[in-house]
Amino acid sequence: MPITLESQSDVAVLRIDHGKGNTLDTDSCWDLVLRLEEAGAARAVVLTGTGGIFSAGADLKRISDGGAAYVSEFLPLLSDALLAVFGFPRPVVAALNGHAIAGGAVLAAACDHRVLTTGPGRIGVTELLVGLPFPLAALEILRCAYGTTPLPSLTYSGATVGGEDALTRGLADELAPPEEVLERAVAIATRLGDLPAEPFAHTKAQIRQPYHERIAEYRHADDPRIERMWRAPEALGAVKSYVDKVLDSRA
Repeated sequence: MPITLESQSDVAVLRIDHGKGNTLDTDSCWDLVLRLEEAGAARAVVLTGTGGIFSAGADLKRISDGGAAYVSEFLPLLSDALLAVFGFPRPVVAALNGHAIAGGAVLAAACDHRVLTTGPGRIGVTELLVGLPFPLAALEILRCAYGTTPLPSLTYSGATVGGEDALTRGLADELAPPEEVLERAVAIATRLGDLPAEPFAHTKAQIRQPYHERIAEYRHADDPRIERMWRAPEALGAVKSYVDKVLDSRA
């Protein structure tokens, strides 16, 4: 299974365990939604990755191999998975055990608190570097987590940052040694989970309501445009070029 579920002191720990990069594809997006449903009775959730990566974002190799037809299947599932985390009523803490890149960075932003490793681990939204625009749900999640003002520099540059720089920019809420990231995230999730469930859920919904409303109002018009751009031959060509030059060379 791309996402595993275990329990630590009434906290559900969801671990992305999907290939070398813990990537997001149709399988892992669908599985993430299902695991969150299974974790509905937990008092809090911790989301983490496997090995030295939290998530490298969308599986570009599957996009390259599957082409336009795969894009049409994948994009709605990606938005649904991100929104499942973003809209989860209980506390969700990201244990960033390593790199959180592109969709992985958006997944981290969808959480309520982010603990980043002091080891190798960088955060950044790099989609535009490959020529892929952000689905509306992803952009609104980033806006909620980090505010509107930082969005241009965050998205246009495609820069990735780690350590104290990520902390200063607000991309992470705190740092922890690699061996303590998960433990610290579970401790925070436990503390947040001790808050009364209904008042917490209502407060969280109040904070995120404007972003949910914008997504609900504009997604039906924006998603087809995003899909068209992702399906475009030049975009798919850029993805294939990146896979051939970067990903395959690392294999």
